[in-house]
Amino acid sequence: MEVNPVQKVVAYITQVHKLLIFRHTKHPEVGIQVPAGTIEGGETPAEAVLREAEEETGLSDLSIEAYLGEQFLDLSPFGRDEVVRRHFYLLVLTSAAPACWRHFEMNPSEGNSVPVEFEFYWVKHPNETPKLSGELGAFLGQLE
Repeated sequence: MEVNPVQKVVAYITQVHKLLIFRHTKHPEVGIQVPAGTIEGGETPAEAVLREAEEETGLSDLSIEAYLGEQFLDLSPFGRDEVVRRHFYLLVLTSAAPACWRHFEMNPSEGNSVPVEFEFYWVKHPNETPKLSGELGAFLGQLE
C-alpha cells in the first residue's frame, strides 16, 4: 500500500430517509455516485466534505451528522496508479431541495478546467438506492 495515499472524502447526504445521488450528464458510463473529492492542503476531512458537497451539489445548508469510517482503496483496477484513503461522512440537508436538479462543478479535481454537469436526485434509502460506482457505497449499511 502506498505510503502517502491521496486523502479523499465521501458525502452521504440525506433528508428524511432519502439519499442524494447523481450521474454525470455527459458521461453516464461512470455510473451513479455520491458527492466526493480530494482534501486540499490545510483542510481537515470535515472541512473538505462540507466544501466538496457544496461545490458538487450547490447545496449550502448541510451539517455533519456522523463520521462513518475510512477506506483504503487501490485504484489500479479503475485504470489509475494510486491508492486513496477515503473518509466517509453522513451529512444532513437542513433546508428544502428540489426532487431533481442539475448543477455544474466549476473546479473539478481531475485537473480539468471545464465545468462538469451533474444531475442530482433523491432516492428512498435503502429500498431504492442503486449500486454506486467505484465502491462509493462501502458505508451505506451504516445509514440504516
